[in-house]
Amino acid sequence: MPSNDKVRMNRALNEMKSDPLSGDIVSLKGEHRGLFRRRAGSWRIIFLPKAEERVVPIADIRRRSSTTY
Repeated sequence: MPSNDKVRMNRALNEMKSDPLSGDIVSLKGEHRGLFRRRAGSWRIIFLPKAEERVVPIADIRRRSSTTY
């Protein structure tokens, strides 16, 4: 991952610590129903927030392409 993307990704992940649903968040559909994605430049963070446990499990981090999700 290029260094400028690493900075953007770290910023997004740190923001998710205090508010997992802040930023460019979309609820996914189809086979990924129930998961969310957050955009961080050309990268996507796929996650499922668990408010009752106060954790945000990250399912995947992928570079956006036509087959990402």
